[in-house]
Amino acid sequence: MFALLAEHWVIAVAMALVGAALLVLFAGTWIISEDESGLVIKKFGAALPPGRLIALEGEAGYQADLLPPGWHFGLWRWKYRVERVPMLSVRSGEIALVVAADGTAIPGDRILGHEVDSDDFQNARAFLENGGEKGRQVAFLRAGAYRINPAAFQVVTTDNAEQFGVHERELQVYSVAPDKVGIVAVLDGKPIPTGDVAGPPVIGHDSFQSGQAFIDAGGCRGLQEQVLLSGSWNLNPWFVKVEQIPMTEVPIGSVGVVVSYVGKEHLDVSGADFTHGDLVERGRKGVWVEALLPGKHPINTKVMKVELVPTTNIVLNWAGRVEQHGYDQKLAPITVRSHDGFSFTLDVSQIIHIGMKQAPRVISRVGSMQNLVDHVLQPTVANYFRNSAQQVGVLEFLSARSDRQREAYDAIKAALSAYDVECIDTLIGDIQPPAELMKTQTDRKIAEELQRTYGVQREAQVKRQQLERETSIANMQGEVVRSEQMVAISEKNALAVAETARGEASRVRFAAEAEADATRQRAEAQATATRLNGDAEAEATKAIGAAKAEAYKVGVEAMGNAAFTSVQLATILGQHGVKLVPDIAVSGGGEAGGLASVMVAKLLQRELPAKAALTPANGKPAV
Repeated sequence: MFALLAEHWVIAVAMALVGAALLVLFAGTWIISEDESGLVIKKFGAALPPGRLIALEGEAGYQADLLPPGWHFGLWRWKYRVERVPMLSVRSGEIALVVAADGTAIPGDRILGHEVDSDDFQNARAFLENGGEKGRQVAFLRAGAYRINPAAFQVVTTDNAEQFGVHERELQVYSVAPDKVGIVAVLDGKPIPTGDVAGPPVIGHDSFQSGQAFIDAGGCRGLQEQVLLSGSWNLNPWFVKVEQIPMTEVPIGSVGVVVSYVGKEHLDVSGADFTHGDLVERGRKGVWVEALLPGKHPINTKVMKVELVPTTNIVLNWAGRVEQHGYDQKLAPITVRSHDGFSFTLDVSQIIHIGMKQAPRVISRVGSMQNLVDHVLQPTVANYFRNSAQQVGVLEFLSARSDRQREAYDAIKAALSAYDVECIDTLIGDIQPPAELMKTQTDRKIAEELQRTYGVQREAQVKRQQLERETSIANMQGEVVRSEQMVAISEKNALAVAETARGEASRVRFAAEAEADATRQRAEAQATATRLNGDAEAEATKAIGAAKAEAYKVGVEAMGNAAFTSVQLATILGQHGVKLVPDIAVSGGGEAGGLASVMVAKLLQRELPAKAALTPANGKPAV
C-alpha cells in the first residue's frame, strides 16, 4: 500500500512539474509564422528619453527589434506583449513611401529625412543608431516583401495612399514615353544659386531615382537643367515632380540653334572678327556654336530655346501671298514714289540661304528668323526700292525692269552678307503703276496696235482682191476665148451696121435740115407777129394812162387835192361794197331827245340782227 501511494505521489509530482513547466513555457514563449514578424512591447522598464518612441536599451514601450519567424523564449507575457505583424508587400510596378515615427529632427533647410543604412527600413535599430530622421523619407521601397516595424515606420502604398494625401498613380513606376522628355522639378536640396533659373546637373543620382545621392552631390531644389529620357523610373513623388513634353524635333532641311539660359559661365568662342554677337560651347549659357542636326533631341525647353533655321532656300514675298514657313506674313507690296512724283506699288520676291555653320551666327546677331525678316530684310529691301524708284520716272522704271532687278540683287547681296546671309536672287514681280498714267499708255498702245491691225487687214484685203481677180481670170479663160471670137464677129457685124448707119444718117440729116429750114421760117413769122401785137398793146396802154393822168389833173384842179382824193377813195370803196354811212343814225338835243335816241337805238339793235338774218348775202330779201 505504501509503495502504491508513493508511486501515485511521484506521478502527481511529475504531472505537477510538467504542468508547471508547460505553464512557464507558455508564459515566456512566442511563435512567429513565416509570413509574419513580432512587434515586441515591453510593459515594464526604464522610461524612454524625451522625444523618443522606440526603445533601443530595453526601455518600456515599443522595441526596435522585430521577432523573426520561429520560436522565441523568455519573453514573459506578464512583462512583454508581442503583436504579430504581417509582412509588407509592394507590388510589381509600384513603390512605397516611408514616414519615420522616430528619429532626429529634419534640418530646417530640408523637407525629407536623409537616407541611412537600415536594410530598407527593416532594421529600425540601425535606422535610429545611424541618425535616421523623423518624418517623410527621401528613400522609398521598391517592389518586394519587407518586414517593417509598424511602430517605427508608416508605409504608404497604393492601398492607403489617400490617407497620406498621395494619389495612387504617384506610387506607380513613372514612365516617360519614347517621343517625349521629362522636365524635372526637385522638391528638396539646396537653393538654386542667384542668377540661375534652374539647378545645375549633378552626377551619381541615377536619374533622380536616388534622392540622397542627388542631395549629397550638391543638387538644388527647383527646376532642373537635367531631363528624364524615355524609360521607366522609380521616383519618389515627395522628392521630384515630372512634366512630360514632346522632344524637340528638327526637320530635314533645317538646323536647330540652341539658346541656353543655363549652364557654365558664358565664354565667347566666336572670334574677334565676329561682331554684334557671340557664341559659346555646348553646355554654356548663350548661343551654342554647334547647331542641332535634323532629328529629335531631348532639350529642356523650360531653360533652353531652340530656333529652327531652314538650310534650304527661303522665299520671302512682299506681295499678297504668304509662303508656308510664314516668315513673310507681315510683308506687303512695296509702295514707292518715282522721280516724276507718281506713287506705285510693286511685288518683290527675295530668295535667301543660310548655311548650317552660319545659322548660329545669324541667330546670335538677330535672335530669331522672324527678327531677321522683320528687322533686316524688310527695311533693306523696301528702302532699296524706294531709293531706286526716286531716281527715275515711272515709265523708265517699267522699261528698265531687268536692269533694276540686277542692281537690286547686287545691292541687297552686299547688305545681307554682313549678317552671314546669302542672297540667292531678287525678283521683281507685279508692278502696279498709277491707273491714270497707264490708261494713257494703254490707249496709245491700243491705237498703235489698231493702226497696225488695220494695215495688216488692208494688205490682206488687197491680196485677197488680187487672188480673187486672178482666180476669176483663171476661171474665165474659156469665156475669154469665146469673147474674143465673139468680138471678132461683132466687129464685122459692127462694120456692116456702121455702113448701114452712115447711109441712114445721111438720109436723116437731109430730112432734118429741110425740116429745120421750115421751122426757122415759121418761127421768124410768129416772132414778127408777136412783136407787132406787143407794140400795139403798149400804145393802147400808154394812151389810157395818159387819159387818166389828164383826168386826175383836171379833177385836182377843179376840186382840190384833198377833195378829189376823198372822192377817189369813196369810189374805190363803193366799187368794193364798203359802206361809209351807217344804216341807223340817232341824234337829238336835250335830255329828252337823248333818251329817245337811246330807245330808238335799242330797238334798232334788236331789229337789225333779225333783218340781217332774213337778208341773204346777195342783199335781196329771202322768200
